[in-house]
Amino acid sequence: MNIFVGSLPWSIEEADLRESFEAYGTVDSVKIVTDKFTGRSKGFGFVEMPNDDEAQKAIDELNGATVDGRTIVVNKSEPKPEGERRSFNNNRSGGSGGYNGGGNSRGGGSYNDRNSGGRY
Repeated sequence: MNIFVGSLPWSIEEADLRESFEAYGTVDSVKIVTDKFTGRSKGFGFVEMPNDDEAQKAIDELNGATVDGRTIVVNKSEPKPEGERRSFNNNRSGGSGGYNGGGNSRGGGSYNDRNSGGRY
């Protein structure tokens, strides 16, 4: 089972996370997601456990636990359907982007909807 772990302290290492989950069973892999430019943790990660019963026990016990002063979120990771991935390059779908230009796949709009005349 793939497990999502969120609200992690910035200082936690993958080895620490692995140790926390190994108390409940076998851990295949641990990955803390990092920013590709700075290498700094983004505060969430994933743990893969082969035994679903052990994984569920870990989820039940660790969700809401406090780690280094932060309350972590632990739940089963569900993959997003392929069509629902977020695009960070909004200009591909048209529009000018920015506060007033819209330009995302959900349609246009403005920063200030009361003023449909353009600028805020």
